[in-house]
Amino acid sequence: MGFESTARRAGAFVLAASVTLVATLLVAPGAEAETAPKFDKAYMSNAANIEVGKKVWTAQCRHCHGASAYPGKAPKLSPGDMEPDFIFDRVTNGFRKMPGWKDVFSQSERMGVVAYIKSNEFSP
Repeated sequence: MGFESTARRAGAFVLAASVTLVATLLVAPGAEAETAPKFDKAYMSNAANIEVGKKVWTAQCRHCHGASAYPGKAPKLSPGDMEPDFIFDRVTNGFRKMPGWKDVFSQSERMGVVAYIKSNEFSP
């Protein structure tokens, strides 16, 4: 193996390490990469997931949406008309005057809110 080949490999290694370091620095400190949520029947009917969402709803969401989504200062929810992915996006990123909650609640908490809102326990 010649010097040029070794230098080329070392250069490729340094480049790969640099790209990895830059990519790591671009992610906000403490932020975790999220995988796309899966709202299948098993997840949506799991009592533990619904309970997580109920706790978040009770502690935060009901301040604007009301105890059961209405009356509150935010619009009335019609969860039967909404797909889980749509609700998750609104909870995560916000919409109009509603703030996004991605930096406040974990992905599992936001997914729990979806499960709670879509559950029979939630009544608008």
